[in-house]
Amino acid sequence: MPQKIVVLGTGGTIAGTAAAPGDHLGYTAAQLGVEALVAAVPALAGVPLACEQVAQLDSKDMDFTTWQQLVLRCRHWLDQPDVQGLVITHGTDTLEETAFLLHRVLAPAKPVVLTCAMRPATALMADGPQNLLDAVTVARAPGATGVVAVCAGVVHAAPDVSKQHSYRLDAFTSGEAGPAGLVEEGRLRLLRDWPAAGAKEGPAAMNLIAAAQAWPRVEIVFNHAGADGGIVRALLAHGVDGIVAAGTGNGTLSRGLEAALLQAQERGVRVLRATRCVFGRVLPHGGDVLPHAEGLSPVKARIELLLRLLAERA
Repeated sequence: MPQKIVVLGTGGTIAGTAAAPGDHLGYTAAQLGVEALVAAVPALAGVPLACEQVAQLDSKDMDFTTWQQLVLRCRHWLDQPDVQGLVITHGTDTLEETAFLLHRVLAPAKPVVLTCAMRPATALMADGPQNLLDAVTVARAPGATGVVAVCAGVVHAAPDVSKQHSYRLDAFTSGEAGPAGLVEEGRLRLLRDWPAAGAKEGPAAMNLIAAAQAWPRVEIVFNHAGADGGIVRALLAHGVDGIVAAGTGNGTLSRGLEAALLQAQERGVRVLRATRCVFGRVLPHGGDVLPHAEGLSPVKARIELLLRLLAERA
């Protein structure tokens, strides 16, 4: 019996519709079911597939409940011996966050491939069908493993991927790491190793997600001209468990913002310092008073902090 690919739908632009084929902006996301998306790709007709609609939302509205459900369904399908890998249709806005979460908690030996679209399914030249076909190609590749994202023929490893363009079809980048591979005329050309498992504590993190009744509150604050720490003080007043500071340059912070973050840290709030720069990472030095995010972008550092706080609560 041939192994199958399971396609999990969560909504997004790839499942969106608009009133006119030329409308790429005024569409409504998350309108078509995942089975309809698969049926729109004739080349998938002979591929062993199973479909499941896990959620149906615009990914700008991604929430903890949906994440928890998606993680659990991924674990269920990955445990099935007749499943070769997973493909997840997802909105582009928070794809990098979901990819990193799955990377950290699943640590899968099988491939988990997220894909998306920048144009709705009703567009005259919709990009979703090709992206979906490419994602299945990657999921079926011999030796494929780990969590990756596929968009516009480029394969991005979950730890590196980020959305860097607001409307272009190739909206994603892997930054300085570079893409993991390319899909060319239906064939995968791997450029570097498949992403390693998210962490050795992946199974433990998986159990934390499964059991979570409430998630910690972790917010992101930016350093910018005139940043005085007022937002941090407001967060303290309303209750916050963790803060990621998206600093300028090498994670630099204004005096006011740094003072407020130190106050938060003294009160037991966990703080991580990242950089708002697209390229590069925070390089630590001996004078640091706030811990750095170990190369993670602000949104991924937030997920890392969420997982650490969940572990501390367990």
